[in-house]
Amino acid sequence: MVRDHLPRLRQELALDAVLANVENASGGLGVSAKNAAELHLAGVDIMTSGNHVWKFADIRPVLDAEPWLLRPANYPAPAPGRGAGLFDFGGGRVLMVINLQGRTFMDPIDCPFAVAERLVREAPDHANIVVDFHAEATSEKRALAHMLREKVQAVVGTHTHVQTNDACILDRRTGFMTDLGMCGPVDSCLGMDSEIIVRKFRTGQPQRFELAKGPCALNGALIELEEGRCRSISAWTYAVSNEQEGS
Repeated sequence: MVRDHLPRLRQELALDAVLANVENASGGLGVSAKNAAELHLAGVDIMTSGNHVWKFADIRPVLDAEPWLLRPANYPAPAPGRGAGLFDFGGGRVLMVINLQGRTFMDPIDCPFAVAERLVREAPDHANIVVDFHAEATSEKRALAHMLREKVQAVVGTHTHVQTNDACILDRRTGFMTDLGMCGPVDSCLGMDSEIIVRKFRTGQPQRFELAKGPCALNGALIELEEGRCRSISAWTYAVSNEQEGS
């Protein structure tokens, strides 16, 4: 979907920058070096990740070498790569992207709130700051957004795969949306074959997950930044029907 449609959508929507969380880009879990390179070539400028970023060993040198691929900044210091990056798109358009991971119902890594405060404090004054908070709990995501209101231009959540209907602007400055949703098969359970997931819940036994088949959709948000504030933020979906997919 990204490879086939992003180049055209980028022109139609007049996008200056494309950000994507690539947490589950390779078979629904993790991201490989090959798939990260393919997504970057397809037009994804900056990639964030989350708790499954370590699945493929070949992604570790990419995290160290490529500034456009981030891992959550609140992983302990020995972790490869970086959790924030500064990107210049010309014409004074400088974007700082911060990748964080939650702790509620997830691995107990370093505090995302403390790391966020430090990174925002160290950010250049001229940069617009966008935070991807990869977290499970809605309350944790909203709490971070309220802590960072007026200090950053946007806080968006990832991880639950379900797009939320709560895009808003806090204090007329900070755009927020609890979860951007996912890019993947529409008729699925979070991208996976629904029959397998139903069997897992009915039996309580481990199952081998498989990606669902059929028409896909791209979910996300359109964000407009202007003069150090979020001018607008809205949920966005691009879907392909069976007829379009066949053609």
